[in-house]
Amino acid sequence: EHYVDIVCLQGDLGTQTGPIMNPKKYYEPIIKPIEYRFARKIHQLANVKINYHCCGSISMFILHFAEMGYDAVNPVQISARDMEPCSLKQRFGSSITFWGGICDTQKTLPFGTPELIRQEVKYNMECLKPGGGFIASNIHNITAEVPPENIVAMFDAVRENRIYT
Repeated sequence: EHYVDIVCLQGDLGTQTGPIMNPKKYYEPIIKPIEYRFARKIHQLANVKINYHCCGSISMFILHFAEMGYDAVNPVQISARDMEPCSLKQRFGSSITFWGGICDTQKTLPFGTPELIRQEVKYNMECLKPGGGFIASNIHNITAEVPPENIVAMFDAVRENRIYT
């Protein structure tokens, strides 16, 4: 029997403004080959999807993730540099599923108004939905300072914008 649908892996490759390391010098020759073998082994052993959790400005790694066999990337931190959702979808949407990116949990969700949250969710979902390959989720954890009405606004906006046309 099959009990697992998705394997979640995680890395830490990005900061708010760019990669933690030089992708050409460290990631491609050292880390990528190891992660590729690991992802390949997971896919050989089970019919599962692989989600890779990696925060920050990671656009320069997304094609690498797809090449390694990662099926989805999370959390899609739209507040980081070069992580604008429409641009990400245009550049990488046919290669990988985006899991997240609907609402900035660092600024908008804790400090915005419910209306601003609805607008942000609608915009980001309109960017990320076309063609599929999108799982609606906030960018990261919802922290204690977030007003409950803002959480409700985010969920309501997802429900209002969930239909693919």
